[in-house]
Amino acid sequence: MPSLPAMTDPYAPRAWLPHERPMMPGSPSTPLHAPARRAAYAAVGLLVSLTGGLGNALVSANLQSLQGALGLYAAEAAWLPAAFVMSNVSMNLLLVKFRQQYGLRLFTEAFIALYALIALAHVFVHDFSTALALRAAHGMTAAAMTSLGLYYMLQAFPAPLRLRGLVIALGTSQLALPLARLLPVGVLEASAWRGLTLFEAGLALLSFAAVLVLKLPPGDRYRVFEKLDFLTFALFAPGMALLCAVLGLGRTLWWTQSAWLGWALAGAIVLLTAAVALEHHRRNPLLNTRWISSAGLVRLGLVMLLIRVVLSEQGVGAVGLLQTLGMGPDQLRPLFVIVLLGTVAGVGASAWLISPTRLHWPILFALALMILGSLLDAQVTSLARPHDFYVSQFLLAFGSAYFLGPAMLSGMSQVIAQPRNLVSFTVIFGISQNLGGLAGSALVGTFQTWREKFHSSQLTEPLTLLDPQVVARLQAGAAALAGTQADPVLRNAQGSAALAAAAAREANVLAYADVFLFTGVLAALTLVFMMGHAAWAARRGAPEMAQRTAQAPAPAAAAPSPAPAASPAPTPASTAAPAPERPGSADPSAPLTDTV
Repeated sequence: MPSLPAMTDPYAPRAWLPHERPMMPGSPSTPLHAPARRAAYAAVGLLVSLTGGLGNALVSANLQSLQGALGLYAAEAAWLPAAFVMSNVSMNLLLVKFRQQYGLRLFTEAFIALYALIALAHVFVHDFSTALALRAAHGMTAAAMTSLGLYYMLQAFPAPLRLRGLVIALGTSQLALPLARLLPVGVLEASAWRGLTLFEAGLALLSFAAVLVLKLPPGDRYRVFEKLDFLTFALFAPGMALLCAVLGLGRTLWWTQSAWLGWALAGAIVLLTAAVALEHHRRNPLLNTRWISSAGLVRLGLVMLLIRVVLSEQGVGAVGLLQTLGMGPDQLRPLFVIVLLGTVAGVGASAWLISPTRLHWPILFALALMILGSLLDAQVTSLARPHDFYVSQFLLAFGSAYFLGPAMLSGMSQVIAQPRNLVSFTVIFGISQNLGGLAGSALVGTFQTWREKFHSSQLTEPLTLLDPQVVARLQAGAAALAGTQADPVLRNAQGSAALAAAAAREANVLAYADVFLFTGVLAALTLVFMMGHAAWAARRGAPEMAQRTAQAPAPAAAAPSPAPAASPAPTPASTAAPAPERPGSADPSAPLTDTV
């Protein structure tokens, strides 16, 4: 029976059985479950993860339709996905400590109820300002949904398979975008924004009911909040929001045409620098700047950021090209079925083949697949149709799902050894995914615009009436309109417009081909960088191993066994809180040694 302090003081340490110990501070305990209950946890984890991811995916996939439904300009519509990322990217600064101090029960019920209320509030949105505020609030609560889905999914797996459960939980969030593209167009045609938000609100209410019926096991609670944490958040969150606004709106407004973009970028630099300086000199920092700036973490963050830029080829490149060629949602639906299948296959393969001691090989393999997919797309012409992208987009979807689990576990191996760095790693991982996706779309979109202007100038410069082929093309275009247009002057004007449209289309196709080649080269450079580091680490590690072997004393042939030394007295730390179990291993001492 637990002692009285453990019953009255929520922060008193609990006496966990070895298999029940929470893996990390703020995570639930892991008691044994019956198979039916494990299946229920997996179903709820899948539902919660998809609910948290579909909110922003539905808006991003149907942005043009929502722009017309709300009567917005293109620049105003671009604020909707940017506002979501602006609030989502910084929330883990507080959410991790909120779970640790106030417990999972309050965290789960409070944030999922808030998520459902915000989703319902979207139904009553009829203007731009309200929609923008709700998207920002949605981003804050969606950050909590991602963690909840992961914790529920982990409960579905026993300890020897928990590492695979973590990979599946991370991969589930990537199913949101292809599923959003597969949403029937009739949902939007019936009531546009209202139909979309009703669907999202229904998912949120289902998730709320599911987590109330099936609760997570309790975990330990700690007093972790400090006053300076909120000052750091007050500096860091607005700085990240300004940076997200610049990345989200820069391509639409154009980087050098709007003065406020420069002021926003300057403000972001000042605020983020102040936040980092404050954390660098704290005794118990919220963000461990020295750990974040270590070579391994910088390398991991850079690789993940580059991979997110490469994966922007799927959303901005392939989809943008097909829309330029006149493909609508109905024509694109089979392509996203292939993308969905590729994502599911990548998650399954990653979960099946994951190994704690070989985490860099899956990332190298995923990069090789991305290179191949990008180079296949680089052969595109104006006759391309969705079926021409089946193989390449399957490879990209497979690679994007295959790399995510090993990439996160590369950093988690260091967090398990130092749990106080959990907030730092969670923030870095979230920034590399959310901000990396936003930066990738901005970079790829800007590159496409630049190359389109270049190819357009190259194609239109020789189009003069002194060229007989140009004159023949104009006459053919005018003759094709003879049955519908009697005025010869208007026929010639429309023939000229048709020729200009054809030149613009070809310029866009050439620009997208350059985009695919650019992402392929970027993936290749990332692959070379990782392979070079692996070779350097192996070369440096071999002499060190040989030196340690040479310095090891030879065992005595007949030396008597020494008497066993007396065990040291247990310290309060060792008796109160044993080391947390490493995810996915039946042996708590099994190391996660491999880092990117």
